[in-house]
Amino acid sequence: MNKIWITLLLICVVSVASWFYLVNQKQAGTVTLQFQARVGDKPLKFNQTIYPNPGGEGQFQIRNIQLYLSNIQLQGKTHRYQLTDSYHLARFDNASKSYLIEFHDVPYDQYSKVMISIGVDESANSSIMPRGDLDPNNRMAWSWEVGYKFILFEGTLAQAEKIQPLVYHVGFSENYKPLEFQLPKPITPEGARINFDVDILAMFNSSETINMVELPTVKFDRKDARLIAENYASMVTLSADSTGLSRPKKVDK
Repeated sequence: MNKIWITLLLICVVSVASWFYLVNQKQAGTVTLQFQARVGDKPLKFNQTIYPNPGGEGQFQIRNIQLYLSNIQLQGKTHRYQLTDSYHLARFDNASKSYLIEFHDVPYDQYSKVMISIGVDESANSSIMPRGDLDPNNRMAWSWEVGYKFILFEGTLAQAEKIQPLVYHVGFSENYKPLEFQLPKPITPEGARINFDVDILAMFNSSETINMVELPTVKFDRKDARLIAENYASMVTLSADSTGLSRPKKVDK
């Protein structure tokens, strides 16, 4: 008789544990982050000389733009979710001029804050180990003394009949920019999507206004790279259509 009761008790315990497991598994889900590129209040268009030089004469075009987003985290009431090796090379050379990152199997929670960094943290920046989208063989790697380019911008500036190349390759660990975004309404991982804008013009017209005539190239000069980096800290914002908020909060490194 005792064996029967013990067996029934075990069956009940296993059934309840399975039910809790299945419920929790069902509630885990996907969260998508969408980054939509624009240039000021204009849509991003490649190879068209239509954007005014923020600090001087002429108009510029964009031939290539890509940047690293890294260490993305979702802060919930009980969980802080972070994908392992969260290094993402954002490109916008597609029809929608947008970049998507999907997080799968995100534990159920009410997430109210998103942390995103522009660039690559110092430990990964000084390593040759491929992680996420980090790859020494792509166009985003320099030598191992300076690590990865955090942002690559290439294009041209037109003034009268003069065409001037524009090359901004900005890296260096000190230019890593962690940002926090407070969501006005918590989301749950049930196919949720958080929309961000990426304003490329902010690289040249934010805390500093850059005259592309005077500064057409930034590569290895730390002072010039810092100017662009202070600007690009403002280029990623929450989209007003999904959140009503637009400005990130800078985080002390």
